Amino acid sequence: MALTLLGFYLLFSLINIVFFLAFLSFANARTRNLEKTGFPVSVIICAKNEAENLRSFLPSILDQDYPDFEVIAINDASTDSTLEVIEEFQKINGRIKIVNVQNNEAFWANKKYALTLGIKKARNSHLLFTDADCAPQSTKWIEGMVQNFSAEKSIILGYGGYFKHRNSFLNKLIRFETLLTAVQYFSYAKLGSPYMGVGRNLAYTSKEFYAQKGFASHLHLRSGDDDLFINEAATAHNTAICFDKEAITRSVPKTTFKEWFQQKRRHVSVARHYRPKHKVLLGLFFISKLFFWLLLPILLIIQVYPVIVLSTLGFVLLLEFLVFYKSARKLEETDVVWLFPFLEVFLILSQLSIFIANIFSKPSHWK
Repeated sequence: MALTLLGFYLLFSLINIVFFLAFLSFANARTRNLEKTGFPVSVIICAKNEAENLRSFLPSILDQDYPDFEVIAINDASTDSTLEVIEEFQKINGRIKIVNVQNNEAFWANKKYALTLGIKKARNSHLLFTDADCAPQSTKWIEGMVQNFSAEKSIILGYGGYFKHRNSFLNKLIRFETLLTAVQYFSYAKLGSPYMGVGRNLAYTSKEFYAQKGFASHLHLRSGDDDLFINEAATAHNTAICFDKEAITRSVPKTTFKEWFQQKRRHVSVARHYRPKHKVLLGLFFISKLFFWLLLPILLIIQVYPVIVLSTLGFVLLLEFLVFYKSARKLEETDVVWLFPFLEVFLILSQLSIFIANIFSKPSHWK
């Protein structure tokens, strides 16, 4: 029995090693020197009850150093003063175009419906998406993202991080999970199998949107306007990644475990609609992580070849550290790397709890 457990431990360790060797494709990637483009761009922001966030962050969009862009500000049936705030900004900046969405019984509280109306309103074919609680980290955000468009590349995956809060374990956990997710979707894209992007920083062309018939195949699902669309539309040939530090956005993180848990429940609930190969790979990654950490203390307690167990642990952690540190330097998240073994264990247990919770009840959705 003890040797069987050791065998499984070594197997799951090997699977972890293979995944992180693959993740080196992003960790070792370098930014490309691209020619500046002058594509007219439509920045699309969907806001539902986001009056305060718009006051704080919309100026960072309007102040972008880019020659030709408009901002499509979508008020998605807000019950606060979101519409009034957008109208105030429109009076002082003509770049803003307003889409005022009324609740439609057929699409009640469906962000995809609101986004579709915003995309139809856009006059430009190159679309750049972010959220109302997001702020570009430089005035070169638009330029950094859209310069990756080309005749072949119609989808650009960017990085949307979260603001740092000092002395907050939850904040570090959120940012570590965001870093890990980015390492995965950037690596998969680098290896020719893109599977998701984040709506906090994502670009694609209207031609690509209409070629996929918009969100039609998953319009019945309230979540997934970003990752499900990318999972369906992205290919090895039409997708590029952008991790330029000037093209990063950051948004407001959750401040309580309950809020974060509910948010992750929504995100996880759409993953079962991914392509089969992506579901298998993502599931295998999670299972290998879960059993790696579950078997480790058991083997150490019963003293089964402890030298082999600890040597394997050391090699796995060293490889993970290498991937996380190199990736975090690109994305300016290095402070979370030093705690990664503890954050990883807590994240795995949290994800397991989320999977179990989603089995017994459906998560709440777009506000």
